[in-house]
Amino acid sequence: MRSTRRQFIKGMALGAATLALPASGGAWAAGMQAVRYGGSAWLGHYPAWLAIKTGYFKEQNLDVGWDSFGTTSARVSALLSGNIDMAVTAAPAALAVMSRGSRHFAIIGVPENFGRVEGLIVRDGVQKLQDLKGKKIGVTFASSAHLLVLNLLDQAGMKVDKDITVLNVPAPEMPAAFQSGQIDAAAAWTPQFNAIQAMPGVKVLADDTQFSLYRDYGVTPGPDLLVARRAFLEKHPEAVKRFLKAYFRANEQLKSQPDSAVAPLIELTKLSPSEQLEMIKGADWYGSAEQQGLLAPGSKFIDGLQKLAEMMVRYGQIDKAPPVRDWVDPSSL
Repeated sequence: MRSTRRQFIKGMALGAATLALPASGGAWAAGMQAVRYGGSAWLGHYPAWLAIKTGYFKEQNLDVGWDSFGTTSARVSALLSGNIDMAVTAAPAALAVMSRGSRHFAIIGVPENFGRVEGLIVRDGVQKLQDLKGKKIGVTFASSAHLLVLNLLDQAGMKVDKDITVLNVPAPEMPAAFQSGQIDAAAAWTPQFNAIQAMPGVKVLADDTQFSLYRDYGVTPGPDLLVARRAFLEKHPEAVKRFLKAYFRANEQLKSQPDSAVAPLIELTKLSPSEQLEMIKGADWYGSAEQQGLLAPGSKFIDGLQKLAEMMVRYGQIDKAPPVRDWVDPSSL
């Protein structure tokens, strides 16, 4: 099982390093700096989408195009191949590519903390993790939820295959697998997390706040990172600064005026207004004032990312831990 997980995440990293995806195309507005952003309906991309729809980017003389990707690996590969300039990516995917020595991108911001909308869901009879001994946990391999499960088992003194079976279940299939009894517990993130939690006779046994690095560093199993292609960053430093100004303005709106962000976002997510509002409120949104504290030398957050990389090595997810600080560039903040 361990070698399978390593091969899985290695394959994701290799794909990210070699696959080139086409840009969205279209004519950019005359006189404005073009920026290509890679996103999806995941909440980590809300700030960029909101800044596009509200005109915050245009106010900064930026024409930001949106390229949608179904997987994190496809998004990272597009960034590395130069088809997009900016993106938000989960830290495990970035660390997997970093561990292979790629220097094509830099971490320039942290959008949010989504620790309350990801976790391990069990049936009501389960009181503690040990009650799952001999049973099956469904999780999407090479994901933040996967790291959460491995860490929870580690904390409980339990081992994969010996004490419990961990099955690779694609995120969209998780609710059906749990409901049908194919798995005894499900580790998922929103919206599957919300869908399973809404089923009768279930409860959340643990969420990301029980992750060991969260307690010490405020780092979840898969924190979202705002990254920029280094070539773009070096060629257009002022454009990146303007991008961040508009981006974190949208973050402040999500944080202080969540109701006002619902209408623009449902165009992206196709959620109902009530579901969308719940999603926005389920995350802690970081503003521009908090970025220096998150990314500065000696910050607890970056130390936590380094510990996360080391944990991924220990759990067989990557072969070596990259020096994370070499990829951090707070100069545009």
